[in-house]
Amino acid sequence: MPGDRRPAPAPDVEYRLEDGLLAVRAAEGDENAFEALVRRHAPALLRLAATMLGNATEAEDAVQDAFVSAWRRLPGFRGHAAFATWMHRIVINRCLNMLRARRLVTDLDAVPEPAAPDHVASPARTAESHAAVRELARSLSALSPEQRVCWVLRELEGRSYESIADTVGISPEAARGRVFRARRCLTEAMTAWR
Repeated sequence: MPGDRRPAPAPDVEYRLEDGLLAVRAAEGDENAFEALVRRHAPALLRLAATMLGNATEAEDAVQDAFVSAWRRLPGFRGHAAFATWMHRIVINRCLNMLRARRLVTDLDAVPEPAAPDHVASPARTAESHAAVRELARSLSALSPEQRVCWVLRELEGRSYESIADTVGISPEAARGRVFRARRCLTEAMTAWR
């Protein structure tokens, strides 16, 4: 019937629904289906954006912008890629645009410090660990945005080269090359910390 809206699925039911079905429902205007997709994918997308941008606030902005964009573009989503891959691509593109806009200037104080170990370390060891983390953050920010996104997807998210290629929109060979070059740059930069 015209104007007839589907009832919202119960929370335990919506988590059993596949992303594809939720995306179709959301494209038809079902806000509850879209909310289920947001709840399902936001944590991973926030981790990705925070790692790429090095700033939690900017990461939240990037993911929020990505979901707004996805909501608007859902009627055109054809399911050629998985919804998660599609969202990763939108977030990555948003992060790359933000990185280009700020010309890779990263506030090293914005990089989260590692959690304190259960045992109490010596002050010298703690200072050394903090310095190594700062150097890694600086080295990551020195990578090109294209290399950084491929490295993050491979090393931190454990994605295959084929998945990286689909997400970023390049060939698997190009993804493999970007990860290789990023690893080489990071290895050279961190040589003193081995």
